[in-house]
Amino acid sequence: MEDSNSREIVESEMESMDLRSQESTDQVELESELPPEKEVITDDWRDAINKVVPAVVVLQTTACRSFDTELPSSGSATGFVVDKNRGIILTNRHVVKPGPVVARAIFVNNEEIPVYPIYRDPVHDFGFFRYDPSAIQFHKYEEIPLAPEAASVGLEIRVIGNDSCEKVSILAGTLARLDRNAPTYRRDGYNDFNTFYMQAASGTKRGSSGSPVIDKQGRAVALNAGGSVSSSSAFYLHLERVVRALAFLQKSKDACKNKWEAVSIPRGTLQVTFLHKGFDETRRLGLPNETEQMVRQASAPGETGMLVVDSVVPCGPADRQLESGDVLVHVNGEVTTQFLKLEALLDDSVGKKIELQIERGGTSLTVNIVVQDLHSITPDCFLEVSGAVIHCLSYQQARNFCFQCGLVYVSDPGYMLSRAGIPRHAIIKKFANDEISQLEDVISVLSKLCRGDRVPLEYISYKDRHRRKDESGQEIGLRLVVLGLIGLRLEV
Repeated sequence: MEDSNSREIVESEMESMDLRSQESTDQVELESELPPEKEVITDDWRDAINKVVPAVVVLQTTACRSFDTELPSSGSATGFVVDKNRGIILTNRHVVKPGPVVARAIFVNNEEIPVYPIYRDPVHDFGFFRYDPSAIQFHKYEEIPLAPEAASVGLEIRVIGNDSCEKVSILAGTLARLDRNAPTYRRDGYNDFNTFYMQAASGTKRGSSGSPVIDKQGRAVALNAGGSVSSSSAFYLHLERVVRALAFLQKSKDACKNKWEAVSIPRGTLQVTFLHKGFDETRRLGLPNETEQMVRQASAPGETGMLVVDSVVPCGPADRQLESGDVLVHVNGEVTTQFLKLEALLDDSVGKKIELQIERGGTSLTVNIVVQDLHSITPDCFLEVSGAVIHCLSYQQARNFCFQCGLVYVSDPGYMLSRAGIPRHAIIKKFANDEISQLEDVISVLSKLCRGDRVPLEYISYKDRHRRKDESGQEIGLRLVVLGLIGLRLEV
């Protein structure tokens, strides 16, 4: 999607994270007669492409409000049908948006239908839209099966989407890596973490977000998410957790029969960011030789490293227990070197205590931490007053700014707060001389004020976190005080 606000080195391909990767200028001259084996390969891809293209849609979205990591915007991206009978479309989280969104899907025959968000993963870059299957009257298509187990280094793939906002583009590539750390998009916006990404030189650009990455059998082996602005490298999300979330949605829809209702998808967190570091780096962090030998023997063949703590969110479950540079060895007695295994353990242990054995500077330590519900620290409502949008600080932004989750966060200063000089991303600490620790405190203060009252407001900024700033309050127009609810798990 086109957006002039994006200026990052590595970016995703939708709206405020607009991709501007360079196109390859190399030309390959085709021979007039292909050898027999080439003809077979071409026919194989033709069958797969003819099967997949009808299930790929153009998604046109409009974010109605500034919320969490996203600003109000509109644009187009890609999605694809993963459940034809229930009407479920898979795409990226940054396409579904964390907040209010209005969207529609356009099939290859230009048949257009409204779609509605039903799930956004709080961390990983995937989400789902729903639509009414009976609304499709003239188009024949089949759902695209998800096959995360088929991904392997050297696999020839095709990315089918709306590259550069051109309807139905087909880009070729070969999977080069399956274990790349998640790319960094923006310092003050959405970033995926605690997962591996795949990498291939497919050169995808804006509009390709949410495109299926398929194999010759027409199966989706990954989800296109982002790419580099300085090379043709593109980054794809693994589908294991997508398959899990889809199963929960399908089960919920079957239980509710003819209507969609809120579904709880268990997601656990320690509010810790891990990075996968090679054994050469873990040695420099003090990992003993005997521990490395034990981990190599207990891990799958070809293991090249271990998980290392990169950052810990203040006041989270792991605060003051884990530190940057800690090397993770065991979780509940099991050697854990992969993100997928760690995340599965956390998702199955929400509200329970888990045991982590770590190596810190050559010293072995064991800590016990209670796994927190990830959805409990994901904002699902906002306060709008005089154009200002205020809500609880999300895990995404708390991690970016190194603040505690749940603080009162200014997503958009609007008229009222901008007149007082309050910037976006500010954290409100005191309002009308009352201490503010949660969104309900702001609502309580506003309910006591009269039209025309002038009140002081105290805030801090992540750019100047060690100094509180006092601003004299401007005249507050209470003609518009709206508590807008938006379902982050399921919009009915």
